[in-house]
Amino acid sequence: MELSVINIGNSKGIRLSKTILEKYSISDKIELILEKSYIILKPKSEPRKGWEKAFKKMHENGDDQLLINDVFVDENFDEWSK
Repeated sequence: MELSVINIGNSKGIRLSKTILEKYSISDKIELILEKSYIILKPKSEPRKGWEKAFKKMHENGDDQLLINDVFVDENFDEWSK
């Protein structure tokens, strides 16, 4: 695919079509990777985005309770004290 380099103020840039933005889930940021003689544009992922809000809602709904005990009756802590 060929793209034109355009003027953006004192800099230059490229425009990505809506189709490309949607196909690769590009919203606000991309990662620029320089490798040998290549420039790679990679969607910037934020895998934990929105977790804080989701956890707060879980707490408000009482959904943040342990499903299993965090300490088992047969657990041996002696092996960790060395």
